[in-house]
Amino acid sequence: MIDSFRNIFAIPELRKRIAFTFALLAVYRVGCVLPVPGVNPDALIEVMAAARQTMLGFLNTFTGGSIERAAIFALGIMPYITSSIILQLLTVVVPYLEKLSKEGELGRRKITQYTRYGTLVVSLIQSAGISFTIERVTTPGGMSLVNNPGWGFRLMTILTLTTGCAFVMWLGEQISERGIGNGISLIIFAGIVIGLPSAIASTFTKMQTGQLSPILIAPLVVFMTLVTAFIVFMERAQRRIPVQYAKRVVGRKVYGGQNTYLPLRVNTGGVIPVIFASSVVMVFPTLAGLVDWEPLQRTAEIISWGQPLYYLIYITTIIFFCYFYVSIIFNPQDTAENMRKYGGFIPGIRSGRRTAEYIDKILTRLTLIGSLYLAAVSVLPELMLFGFKVSGLPFIGDTLDRVAPDWISQGMGIDFYFGGTSLLIIVGVAMDFVQQVESQLVMRNYDGFLKKGRVRGRR
Repeated sequence: MIDSFRNIFAIPELRKRIAFTFALLAVYRVGCVLPVPGVNPDALIEVMAAARQTMLGFLNTFTGGSIERAAIFALGIMPYITSSIILQLLTVVVPYLEKLSKEGELGRRKITQYTRYGTLVVSLIQSAGISFTIERVTTPGGMSLVNNPGWGFRLMTILTLTTGCAFVMWLGEQISERGIGNGISLIIFAGIVIGLPSAIASTFTKMQTGQLSPILIAPLVVFMTLVTAFIVFMERAQRRIPVQYAKRVVGRKVYGGQNTYLPLRVNTGGVIPVIFASSVVMVFPTLAGLVDWEPLQRTAEIISWGQPLYYLIYITTIIFFCYFYVSIIFNPQDTAENMRKYGGFIPGIRSGRRTAEYIDKILTRLTLIGSLYLAAVSVLPELMLFGFKVSGLPFIGDTLDRVAPDWISQGMGIDFYFGGTSLLIIVGVAMDFVQQVESQLVMRNYDGFLKKGRVRGRR
């Protein structure tokens, strides 16, 4: 392991890429601390302390704690993710965008450009909603969050937050292009990881003050360790379809004739479906905080954090986005056609349409397993830590709420950083980062982090 780290610094290009990545992440963290002008920071911290176990606390985690500071990067990368979801959905229904998606690199650049424009539009809407909401919110003690409310504050907030979101989007693209790893994922990763030390310290403080029993901490640590091991196992799991290539004689050389395999990962979509699903379940609670409309408030309450309908929507959207995202990034028809062009075939399966149907059948089953795995990892720890509001169940909810222990409906009171979604993103992005560094080392004939094997990538 020490030799592998030494090899990283022995390669000038890899050393520059890693330094560039960490430098831009440091810039991102600076922007998560600089506050928006005109906001009372003490009052905002008091409000966020009361909302830590709500959707606002969830969004605050993904933005690296910038919301509780009203920082210039308070929107984080979420508007870009929302815009990406909208564009990918439109790609299926709009013929022009579908045509662009099939035009190779130029088409992808055009769609990326549209995604940037959509990010600015979403940022303007969200920043406007935030500016109006901040003016109305007061602390439990009656203190206002804004020192000098009015259109001057609103315009300044809209301009600051929109510009900050555009800059964060640019940072992510620069990391992907000139650094190591996926820039958007690393920004989310950095936002979550930065809160881990304080969350651990808070957990030990609660244990010392008696708010948490040491008897519960030990099973929690074991549970999280097992979940982490399960995530690593599933992220590396794949189904290998055997492929044979017929021999071809070109001049005096013989090509083909070897046996290989087509690797299909169990979790082909990675953490993207979870991020997309997290954005969807935040729509109504976010709108309820921006619009004072009673039907919307009731809807947001029904699907709020910990409610049965929230978990149902969350699991359903994870499964949907798993299939949707896999259908976009992997085309069995193209794979079968490329195999046929180069003389490859799956033993016992006819080339062409039959091969595509066979691959699609296996991929569908693997995606089902992968989606259920993502749903379980995302929901089960949150059920354990934040509870399940059994009172929201129809007919039997009130009865169950009276007889069930408090920890079932209220959870164990641990900070959100230990939730399944956060853990999945941390482990997945870390594995992807290590895999890309491993590839750079192996490409230059250096030993990677693993001597007896290689890290199989998340993509």
